[in-house]
Amino acid sequence: MINQLPFIQHTDSGNFFLLSGPCVVEGEDMTYRIAEKIKDITDRLKIPFVFKASYRKANRTRNDSFTGIGDEPALKILEGVRQRFEVPIVTDIHESHEAAEAAAYVDILQIPAFLCRQTDLLVAAGKTGKFVNVKKGQFLSAEAMKFAVDKVRSTGNDHVMLTERGTMFGYQDLIVDYRSIAAMQLNKVPVIMDITHSLQQPNQASGVTGGRPDLIELVAKAAIAVGTDGLFLETHPDPANAKSDGANMLHLDHLEGMLQRLLRIREAIR
Repeated sequence: MINQLPFIQHTDSGNFFLLSGPCVVEGEDMTYRIAEKIKDITDRLKIPFVFKASYRKANRTRNDSFTGIGDEPALKILEGVRQRFEVPIVTDIHESHEAAEAAAYVDILQIPAFLCRQTDLLVAAGKTGKFVNVKKGQFLSAEAMKFAVDKVRSTGNDHVMLTERGTMFGYQDLIVDYRSIAAMQLNKVPVIMDITHSLQQPNQASGVTGGRPDLIELVAKAAIAVGTDGLFLETHPDPANAKSDGANMLHLDHLEGMLQRLLRIREAIR
């Protein structure tokens, strides 16, 4: 599937691309349902689409938080989505040994923001030859992400992407500095705006992250206006009952209308 990702390498020649799906694989039926709906929408709108779902969640605040249905079952569901809908897949990895394991099932390995400085993890991901999407740490400047790119490229792998996902603002909020998109593009890599995670409200007393989904379209419009190459957003047909990160997800029914409006902005700036 990796040879079906030309839109990632040549982002100046077409539309923005979209990484989207649920936060985590909750089960086969739900995963397929979401993938089918997004694929139908993006095909009609001619938006290149990468299906996103974590096969396991490792960075949870509470010990009783949902972390997944099991690594192998979840990875096989992602492989099933890849084959049935003929779309590339992106998923997170958290430890070096996971890189080769996940690479057998997916097309893009994603490095979570808290782990973007982990040299062994970045190098292991790079050695797979897969695309590597590194999320900018909430604690780092955009300029510092140059070193994450260098670590992946040190393996001979030039398939690198960077993702902006907000910067910590106090203990329970994030802000987006849109200058980060332009700064990270200086590394000659595609830069993605993570809409939904930028609207998280972490470190709540309950141990469950909050969010501002009412601002999803606002942040997305601004990102398109300043020239982001791709968008990342999590979506679900029932965010209130999603098993992870439901507080900041976009309702799946609202996706198409928002994308249509974003396309008009993209066309205007082109």
